[in-house]
Amino acid sequence: MLRILFTIAASLLMGAQVRAESEKPNVVVFLADDAGWGDYSQNGNHQIQTPNIDSIAKAGVTLDRYFVCPVCSPTRAEFLTGRYHPRGGVRGVSTGQERLNLDENTVADAFNKAGYATGAFGKWHNGSQYPYHPCGRGFAEYFGHTAGHWGEYFDAPLEENGKMIRTEGYIVDVCTDRAIDFINRNKSQPFFCYVPYSTPHSPWAVPEEYWNEFKDMPIEQASTEPKREEPDHTRCALAMVKNQDNNVGRVLNRLEELGIAENTIVVYFSDNGPNSWRWNGGMKGRKGSTDEGGVRSTCYIRWSKKLPAGTTVTQIAGAIDLLPTLTSLAGVERVGEKPLDGRDLSPLLLGKSIEWSDRTLFSTWAGRISARTQQFRLDHQGNLYDMVADPGQTTPVNKQHAETAKDLKAQVADWKTNVLNANRETDSKDKKSRNSVDPRPLPVGYREFPITMLPARDGEPEGGVERSSRAPNCSYFVNWTSEEGRMVWLLDVHTAGRYDVTIDYTCPVDDAGSLIELSCGKNRVQGRVEPGWDPPLYTNQDTLPRPPAESQMKPFRTLSLGEMKLDQGEGELVLKALEIPGDYVMDVRRVTLTLLD
Repeated sequence: MLRILFTIAASLLMGAQVRAESEKPNVVVFLADDAGWGDYSQNGNHQIQTPNIDSIAKAGVTLDRYFVCPVCSPTRAEFLTGRYHPRGGVRGVSTGQERLNLDENTVADAFNKAGYATGAFGKWHNGSQYPYHPCGRGFAEYFGHTAGHWGEYFDAPLEENGKMIRTEGYIVDVCTDRAIDFINRNKSQPFFCYVPYSTPHSPWAVPEEYWNEFKDMPIEQASTEPKREEPDHTRCALAMVKNQDNNVGRVLNRLEELGIAENTIVVYFSDNGPNSWRWNGGMKGRKGSTDEGGVRSTCYIRWSKKLPAGTTVTQIAGAIDLLPTLTSLAGVERVGEKPLDGRDLSPLLLGKSIEWSDRTLFSTWAGRISARTQQFRLDHQGNLYDMVADPGQTTPVNKQHAETAKDLKAQVADWKTNVLNANRETDSKDKKSRNSVDPRPLPVGYREFPITMLPARDGEPEGGVERSSRAPNCSYFVNWTSEEGRMVWLLDVHTAGRYDVTIDYTCPVDDAGSLIELSCGKNRVQGRVEPGWDPPLYTNQDTLPRPPAESQMKPFRTLSLGEMKLDQGEGELVLKALEIPGDYVMDVRRVTLTLLD
């Protein structure tokens, strides 16, 4: 009899556990790239209709004053960790400076540990080499580009769990396809799906049907600085947001079709202000600015099962709040002991009547710092603005609110000392520019993730070799014409052993045959640059002319150099030429090392 009762009790307990497991909410997080607060019809833009993104707000909660960072990678780091980005070592957007320190724990770590399926599909921008890679930060699978900027939006080469593959179609459509596939495969278990889109970040490239909808649109809502607005940039940005809205709709529709929409938390926000001068609700500043227009973002959160529809949270909030909020809503324990800068917003989202103390949020970029309270913003020059009475930051009120200005200046000074400067590398390279290569070595050789890609972005050109553009993120090495030219990557080899070596290159056909050498310490491998491979630059991908700072891209060919031994520890990986029979060696997109042992 006791055995029967025990069996019944065990069965009931197991059933309760299964029910509890099935009741865990799924999470889908959409992150736009360079979309301004004013790029959505929900926020009053009459030049575009974004019904799918708007539907998240209508069926959920709007964070009315939600603040991110002035540029991309810092916002992503703050979302992932719940901590201000300087604490995690993120101090730039390229050349390794965008990497999130390995001792930081992420929101994906928390959901992964709680048994969730985790996947990221799109732009990562917090480190490329494992374990900086998303597959080392809590995501079981990844598809997209780890760089902050990608130069190909049509039929793009993208990464699939460490391997580059050539895709077909527009980059946002392709990444959405992968996100939907992930949802389909994990519909019977809780999942955390992160969809960081690449648009409307430049290059200005969008499918023709979307451009045709906007190309002749009159600009009826102008930027706060109308003389600086380029109408075609506005039109293309809105066309890209429209494409994004349709892709958000595809995901939302699939959640409905699978019957899991009600118990899925859906979040939509952007990573900074608009990337061009266009309508942004009258706010001052754009991307790169620490003023309101550079750091205020849309943020909509829907969970039909629990959050009240069509409500607005008026308290200020930020990207640092998403980790504590999402883990709290889902009943998931965060990973790690480091103190968070963010707050759990769930009581506000759930409409609970609670005491909510005022707070100060800080924004920084390029040495500038601004501070935001519920009522005031202190800009990077020390001007105080009443954001309730003067949301456009037109008239400083330092004299009228002298004590507030004094207090916020003291808070900024304290934050600069204890957050910004306390976590800043003081290496001499840090003083050169935000495009200097980060002094932290690039990790190589993890058995659980044996492929390490070393793009030109993360290397240092020397001896006349240059980058293909001023913006390093999606660049390649050019101007390699002499034996003095070389490329250097600082490595930290985790596992000693044999590595397969390949180089993605182009080379004029008549110049093929240079003898090149890749070395690290006493180890080296040599090979010939052949055959010649000299495809033309893409000229038919862009809707509008590409900014001069961004590289025109082309297809690269893979050159196999064979096997090379690497010893454990730090060392410089150097690529140089020993013989140059023609006028040119080659252009170099990346070196890839694959652990064989």
